[in-house]
Amino acid sequence: MNKKTYSQVQSNNVSLHRRGLLHVLAGGALLSITKGAFSKQGETSQFKILSERYPDPLIEVLDPSFAKYRLYAASVERLATGFRWAEGPVWFGDGQYLLFSDIPNNRIMRYDLITDQTVVFRENSNYANGLARDKQGRLLSCEHLTRRLARTEYDGSITVLADRFNGKPLNSPNDITVQSNGAIWFTDPSFGINGYYEGEKFKAELPTSVYRIDPKTEKLECMLDDLLMPNGIAFSPDEKYLYIVGRFTDTPTKREIFRYNVDQNGKLTNKVSIFNGGENGALDGITVDQEGNIWAGWGSVSNNKGGLSSDMDGVIVINPQGKQIAHIHLPERCANLCFGGAKKNRLFMAAGHSLYALYVETRGA
Repeated sequence: MNKKTYSQVQSNNVSLHRRGLLHVLAGGALLSITKGAFSKQGETSQFKILSERYPDPLIEVLDPSFAKYRLYAASVERLATGFRWAEGPVWFGDGQYLLFSDIPNNRIMRYDLITDQTVVFRENSNYANGLARDKQGRLLSCEHLTRRLARTEYDGSITVLADRFNGKPLNSPNDITVQSNGAIWFTDPSFGINGYYEGEKFKAELPTSVYRIDPKTEKLECMLDDLLMPNGIAFSPDEKYLYIVGRFTDTPTKREIFRYNVDQNGKLTNKVSIFNGGENGALDGITVDQEGNIWAGWGSVSNNKGGLSSDMDGVIVINPQGKQIAHIHLPERCANLCFGGAKKNRLFMAAGHSLYALYVETRGA
């Protein structure tokens, strides 16, 4: 099946212009989304349905194998908006809420599933980016400003887990995943120290690397230091493989998803590039479902051969063999995502200015 552009998806089977749901402004991809029919009266919910039609034309099936994951009566929903750069979502099932970062605004936000409200969870978050939970359920946060990985204790106090390696400060911890044995893995590119918008400008003293905190010794170990600007990170369901978004060239638009074998001590071997974002593909955060498919934040980055392409914005789904099988079109580039909800079958997508969600027929690994 040929890939469709965003505008083709919009016009296929439904006239979104006529319905007034999405208005594409002349000369760009700025979108105005009107109030959805399912917003709760008497509340300040920003819940929006992007398309009234079932099946949702914004969910593009590129391979028949994806059909079983697509729910006929499920639409892409915008849960909240008004952020500068939404990132790093993590689900707290015990509280039925989602935390995610709004990096340039220096805060962590909380979306409550029960009330459908989004509020500030933490001001002055040290420009937190990727978020996760450890095996005890505590919040882990990758912080750009302090260049550290921090843990929020049950009483609200903060414990620093890592901020230096071999006596030198980390760059700016970016994304994070926790292994079933308790090992904490995180990527450390330089995005947060390249300028003042998402942190403070500093000169990197360490190569961009992937680190692991040993669950027994709590020692910080550098597991990979030859991958340029490592970004999204996630394990396969059986944890035999670790997936990392990064590149091996100085060209910032050449992002790939690399797969590594992982042994019981965390050693990474047998590097394989399973998906190449191409000249303009902006692979970002990733998550994996229970069948091993990779759900990746997707969009485009500027390069010398062309500009940004709004048709690429959203999430792409890649099977374990490295084949793209679906594209969830969004009005803006998706930075990071996670599964959550009562049955772990709701995909939460932190994308630019907004938080989106979609029910699917699979669960997070």
